[in-house]
Amino acid sequence: MAMEQHLHIIGGGMAGSEAAWQAANAGIKVVIHEMRPKVGTFAHRTGNLGEMVCSNSFRSDDHEQNAVGLLHWEMRAAGGLIMDMAEKHRLPAGGALAVDRDPFAESVTAALTAHPNISVSYDEITTLPKDGHWIIATGPLTSGALAAAIAAETGTEALAFFDAIAPIVYHETVNMDVAWMQSRYDKGETVEEQTAYLNCPMTKAQYEDFIDALLAADKTEFKEGETAGYFDGCLPIEVMAERGRETLRFGPMKPVGLTNAHDPGNKPYAVVQLRRDNALGTLYNIVGFQTKMKYGAQKTVFAMIPGLETAEFARLGGIHRNTFINSPSLLDDQMRLRSRPNIRFAGQITGVEGYVESAAMGLLAGRMAAAELQGRSLSPVPVTTAMGALVSHITGGAEAKTFQPMNVNFGLFPPLDGVKGGRRGRKDRYKAYTDRAKADWQDWLVPQALAAE
Repeated sequence: MAMEQHLHIIGGGMAGSEAAWQAANAGIKVVIHEMRPKVGTFAHRTGNLGEMVCSNSFRSDDHEQNAVGLLHWEMRAAGGLIMDMAEKHRLPAGGALAVDRDPFAESVTAALTAHPNISVSYDEITTLPKDGHWIIATGPLTSGALAAAIAAETGTEALAFFDAIAPIVYHETVNMDVAWMQSRYDKGETVEEQTAYLNCPMTKAQYEDFIDALLAADKTEFKEGETAGYFDGCLPIEVMAERGRETLRFGPMKPVGLTNAHDPGNKPYAVVQLRRDNALGTLYNIVGFQTKMKYGAQKTVFAMIPGLETAEFARLGGIHRNTFINSPSLLDDQMRLRSRPNIRFAGQITGVEGYVESAAMGLLAGRMAAAELQGRSLSPVPVTTAMGALVSHITGGAEAKTFQPMNVNFGLFPPLDGVKGGRRGRKDRYKAYTDRAKADWQDWLVPQALAAE
């Protein structure tokens, strides 16, 4: 009798957790190799699987008008663990899907460790395995030894950018005589959703002083040989300020869709928003305020924000190295390393950006690996779906020479005939994209469901 083969997954973040769940539910024995808590990282605080290290938001949950929301829908349709646990620990966030991060990770860990087909080994893998079936889902904080092994195998230097973390404040220390609760454009189905964000208004003079302080503040210096190739979706606020004094006011500090409850007739020049970070509502993170300022400078500069003059911080912002591979030149359409097809890659290390995109690529890698182990063949993921558009982009659709991390977006989808272009036709066009994607995704899932019966 042939010995049962296991699927080994390196990394227990979003991608690794989802990959393990999908493969295990297909009947495959899975071993998750997670180096935490024995080996820590700059950003992680626990040894939990699925720990959120940056924002607590999965972004838009609108599955008819937003590509991220469509990805949520597709993952739910595929029985995704990450989406299931996110829904169970959901927090009010307007039209976004935000979660209570600690209970979320605890639930992901509990579900995986309770699964009869999953075991967890708390060890650090430092070399590329020569045999067996493996998925590398080590995320943006791949250990130095493993990153060096990947670089040696691929013959290229590890690509990297620097990812910045936003600070979190205690709600009770915010001055609510200045700040008010409101979601932008009062978005949401309930009063709780419509008042999900905490808003701090600024006058023009306050904004100008804030920008001056940002530009003058002490920042973290890079080590020799390191470069700051930031991903545009996660720029430190001081880097945005360096690009132009109005950049922040048209970015995370834009005042549109908001009315100051304390002074309705006076429109703020800029607004700093904070989003609830836990179910109790005791913690709020400053939206879009990733930073590389030193801790002392952060306290001084953030105290200039009206309403946060005496705010206390549960966590200050920070910066860390974020490693990813040049997937278009290295991976085949099954997400396997061409030079070592026994190894798949999944998650942020493949060059997708964001929790949702990382988990989605884990979902696909887990299903692909399970099918291969069982001698089944999966049809290609339709490029008309959010999943297919994303995996197609990283495994060949993107230009390898200029490859950079990418969020899912409708620009990755094949165009539709007979649909009006431009801004005026956008609503109907996006609905057509999502309708087509849902039908094609369900058609792709059906044969796999039948095979599992």
